[in-house]
Amino acid sequence: SQVSLEEESQNPPAVGHWKPLMPSKGDKEEPESGRQDAGGGHEPQSTEQLNVSRLRSSSVEIREKGSEFLRDELHKAQKELKLKDKECERLSKVREQLEQELEELTASLFEEAHKMVREANTKRAAAEKQLREARGKIDMLQAEVTALKTLVITSTPSSPNWELHPQLQSPSKAGFRKGHGRNKSTSSAMVSAASQHVAPEPVSRECKEVDSILFAEFQAWKESPTLDKSCSFLDRIYREDVGPCLDFTKQELSELVRVAVEQNTLTIEPVASHTVPVGKVPAEECGGPKKCALSGLPRTCKHRIMLGDSGNYYYISPSCRARITAVCNFFTYIRYIQQGLVRQDVELMYWEVMRLRRDMSLAKLGFYPSEM
Repeated sequence: SQVSLEEESQNPPAVGHWKPLMPSKGDKEEPESGRQDAGGGHEPQSTEQLNVSRLRSSSVEIREKGSEFLRDELHKAQKELKLKDKECERLSKVREQLEQELEELTASLFEEAHKMVREANTKRAAAEKQLREARGKIDMLQAEVTALKTLVITSTPSSPNWELHPQLQSPSKAGFRKGHGRNKSTSSAMVSAASQHVAPEPVSRECKEVDSILFAEFQAWKESPTLDKSCSFLDRIYREDVGPCLDFTKQELSELVRVAVEQNTLTIEPVASHTVPVGKVPAEECGGPKKCALSGLPRTCKHRIMLGDSGNYYYISPSCRARITAVCNFFTYIRYIQQGLVRQDVELMYWEVMRLRRDMSLAKLGFYPSEM
């Protein structure tokens, strides 16, 4: 509408101008009529001019208002742009600060990681050194234990230990033995009598043969050693040796002893002459110096046991102690194998296990050393 008004203001309508004509003589009335017509034509001309001026003024006013609105919008847009510029500047500063903190954090993390790696390498080197020293000590101790076992073997008539029984040697060799004798004449007479009446017996050696089934079960267990009773190797030993060896008259106490031996929480200590049963268990169940708590028989008890941290002590006879000790020795050895502390050939470990099984069998049959 504004455009059409502007076009109309630019192209005003043509208004006719009346030209006076000279009146003729024959026509006197025509000039009068013409003057009347001219006087009547001035009124529409002034109305049209007024409308055009109004249209022009309204268009100017519309232009001014439009320009004012546009200026306001321009100011608002400029203010928003300034705010956005400030926000962008603030965000750029935050980004630079974050980047700087990230770089510092990355540098500190790398430094800490390198420090931890250096400490880990140092600790590993120290641990490897300790492991080598421990292995050397273990080998040395094993050699010493083997030598001590060889020296402490009990002498038997079939295979006497000449170092523990020098009186069985010939008089010439016995004369060089160091030490003091209470009665040299008597000892020499005994040696001469022994040499005259005792004929030398040939030393018999023990023959051994590997059982293929037992050795296969031990080899399978050795590949992945465990203390679980479900494996065939330990299941057989539990059935044939451990169970019968720890089967005492007092069944409840026997079961507690077996569990304590398996968990390595059983304690054996010698009995002093003035000690009395300690703990919350009745005295008749703990036994006494003259009564075994496991067998219930009147026996001289030189040792007592404690199960875990219960604080209850049970008096045991030498035979019961030998049976418990034999089982404990077996479990100790297989724990050493499981922990990798035994570094021997598989066959040597097998024969050591068989020796421990033989000790359990002898103990459950009632054989035990006199020092117990």
